[in-house]
Amino acid sequence: MSSASLPTSTRVWVVANPPQSAITPDTFAIETKPLPATLPAASILVEVLYLSNDPAQRGWIQKDADERRLYVPPIRAGEVMRSGGVGRVIATTSDSWKVGQLVSGYTGWAEYAVLGEKAVQPVPEGLESPTLALSILGMTSLTAWFGLHEVGFIKPEHTVVVSGAAGATGSAAIQIAKNVIGCKRVVGIAGGKAKCDYVKSLGADDCVDYKSPTFEADLIAATPDYADIYYDNVGGSVLNAMLPRVARWGRIVACGCIASYNDVSQNVLPNWFEIISNRITVRGFLVFDWPEKMGEANAALTKAFKAGELKATGQHETVREVAFDGIPKIWEELFVGANTGKLITKIAGKQ
Repeated sequence: MSSASLPTSTRVWVVANPPQSAITPDTFAIETKPLPATLPAASILVEVLYLSNDPAQRGWIQKDADERRLYVPPIRAGEVMRSGGVGRVIATTSDSWKVGQLVSGYTGWAEYAVLGEKAVQPVPEGLESPTLALSILGMTSLTAWFGLHEVGFIKPEHTVVVSGAAGATGSAAIQIAKNVIGCKRVVGIAGGKAKCDYVKSLGADDCVDYKSPTFEADLIAATPDYADIYYDNVGGSVLNAMLPRVARWGRIVACGCIASYNDVSQNVLPNWFEIISNRITVRGFLVFDWPEKMGEANAALTKAFKAGELKATGQHETVREVAFDGIPKIWEELFVGANTGKLITKIAGKQ
């Protein structure tokens, strides 16, 4: 793309009205912002092709969030919605990047983004789809890896239960536990027969449907010897049902709480005493907690992917193509369980 044809402005989605509970039509708004006439030194201009949709983004936009309690700065009113993405370099002042390269990084909900040369990573060449950089070879799999290894201290002799097992992180956790570590028993929790069938296709020994009227009885039947590790992505009633199924001295890997992101009243845990009586360890974590181990984890995941132990595209990603003005609606699908595997937005008209 010649300098004469480079864009001079970009549409972006900003957080217009940070929510306290459910997302509403006026939560986000489209604005047009100018792009610099001259690209800053050591920078790249990226055309955004794909966007990552993550439950964690909901916490970033919470109204009146106490910045001291967050792990990243909150997104305030008027700021661009933060998001991971994959894009193509269309201009560069960096020796590290060439025009035409595909990169991944925090692009935000934007048509174009100016990013520092160290703010992105290359999308590996030869992938079936560049979306893999946002899914099985992205942050969600790293989150599953670190949660199981550094919080759960996973071993082959363990029984592992994973909630949100048909989602991006949950499906990665299922595969790592069963196909990479070779755990004795791996059980998923998901919503509906189709999703449970999908979870079992990943290698899970069983999957329990939390939407079933017999959910709690089914969960007991699926965990006859209890769970050494419970990888929790949802919180709420599912967490409450799992508390009596965690083994004495077991561990709960607290990764997510999607059941209550839009409604905190869902966090009711009558079975909390199980943590005391059975000396259960509950620990929250973030994928950024082990920066010194990122390289090792990435290498292990890439090796497992190449060995066929981690499945990726097709049924394992939900890629939704939409015009730029439809981006928020795709993200909102996370909170109604519309996706299987990683939910990714493809911006229509981009090649």
